[in-house]
Amino acid sequence: MSISTLLNYTKRLKAMAHLGLTYATNEYDMERYKELEQISLEMMHEVTAAPLEALSNYYNDAKEYITPKTDIRAVIFKDKEEILLVKEKADGQWSLPGGWADIGQTPTEVAVKEVLEETGFSVKAVRLLAVLDKRCHPHPPYLDYVYKMFIQCEIVDGGYIPAFDILDIGFFSQNNIPPLSEHRVIASQINLMFEYLYNPDKQVTID
Repeated sequence: MSISTLLNYTKRLKAMAHLGLTYATNEYDMERYKELEQISLEMMHEVTAAPLEALSNYYNDAKEYITPKTDIRAVIFKDKEEILLVKEKADGQWSLPGGWADIGQTPTEVAVKEVLEETGFSVKAVRLLAVLDKRCHPHPPYLDYVYKMFIQCEIVDGGYIPAFDILDIGFFSQNNIPPLSEHRVIASQINLMFEYLYNPDKQVTID
């Protein structure tokens, strides 16, 4: 069993325990769900090597239904042959501009905001290209369960302005993609985005 598969199982156990603790109505069930929660955290510790205390703090005690986080990425093409990438300060690798969805902002508003903050370009959102379940793609193992939204945007104006979490930006052809920040985007997803450049009538990709 791969590390990624095992981590997905532990996430499901943690989610089951959390829901059980949220909706359980007697002490017997509460005790069992707390035990299940502890087992899931210990399994995560074995898989990720993250300290148990850090994992316990990471998953707060809010009694609510656990849902996936949403990662929004902006897809911007130049001269019908190159795609805009940003160099992440966190790991020195490249990604599509973007980040976590914000409460109170629509997906397109997040895409526009992230591009402006990371590159200095003002853009307009054009269309949704893909909604992908991160688990279904070969990203490195990650604690959160994540849906990824890819939104095509077009540059309106502006120019590169350095950002605190971005080392550089650049436009790259499909056969000249630099090393990718694979927690954020992987090569097959970049290739999928180019399919939309070459085939504008391509339907939205889901999952």
